[in-house]
Amino acid sequence: MHDVASATVADPKPVLDKPLMHYGRRTLERLAPGAEQPAYRHFEVSPLTPHFGAVLSGIDLTEKISGALAEELRQALLEWKVIFFRGQTGFTAEHQLALSGVWGPPEPNPFFARTGTPGISRLAKDAKAAGNKNIWHSDHSFMANPSLGAVLRAVEVPAAGGDTMWADMGAAYDNLPEDLKQRIEGLTAVHDWEASWGALMNDEQKAAFRADWPQVEHPVVVRHPRSGRRTLYVNEPFTRYVKGLSEAENRELLDILVLQARIPEFQIRFHWEPDSIAVWDNIAVQHYAVNDYFPQRRVMERIAIAGVPLA
Repeated sequence: MHDVASATVADPKPVLDKPLMHYGRRTLERLAPGAEQPAYRHFEVSPLTPHFGAVLSGIDLTEKISGALAEELRQALLEWKVIFFRGQTGFTAEHQLALSGVWGPPEPNPFFARTGTPGISRLAKDAKAAGNKNIWHSDHSFMANPSLGAVLRAVEVPAAGGDTMWADMGAAYDNLPEDLKQRIEGLTAVHDWEASWGALMNDEQKAAFRADWPQVEHPVVVRHPRSGRRTLYVNEPFTRYVKGLSEAENRELLDILVLQARIPEFQIRFHWEPDSIAVWDNIAVQHYAVNDYFPQRRVMERIAIAGVPLA
């Protein structure tokens, strides 16, 4: 007779055996290797997931930010990569500048509409101007010094929809196969704005922007300038190609790398309410503005925080 108890049952094979496919547990670390667990006295922390994203409560951001609070906010952002605040009634552009100043001076985006306050960009969408930021990306990677972070506040939110998602690119790197980590170590990629922002420009307009914004290079794997954590730094709209590889090699490699942001275990999703604020570490994460609210109106104001070289 066949001994059922001793029979070996093979693991089920997925229908599509692609590099992106992976069953079971993933490595999800909140802190960089060797980092100590911070302690916070000025606010409460409510995690969105155990390793990524947190709502901070017990803070009134319309009041002056003390040095001690500023230091804890910097620690919280390094730990959680994206931090959120709700119910910040009376929060103005001046308060937004003060909050972003905890991390550094503002860095204007050359392609965004600006407000009357220097450093603040306005993103207004409605029935006449549909949202078009629904692609995973890292802000300003087309710049030599990409923005270190961003502060986004909800000015007007739709009745339903209009969420924003973020993906932890440190986790994306951690979960790559070891042979792929070795393959991309030391590689450099070229980043450029023209394929995205230039799509709606004529040749004269593109030439004018090109004079100020040439192509730039960044490591495929960066060490975060503040935490030292290895982070995957390629994104779909701005990373054009990896230097030293053929066109076929580039397509095969970038297809794998840019898809890492789409893995749900690496993601968080935030539902905007009036007077909500988000601050994110632009080197550690990518984000995606969910365009499901058309034709409702959604108005956000953003400050990008000036960055540093990533080499």
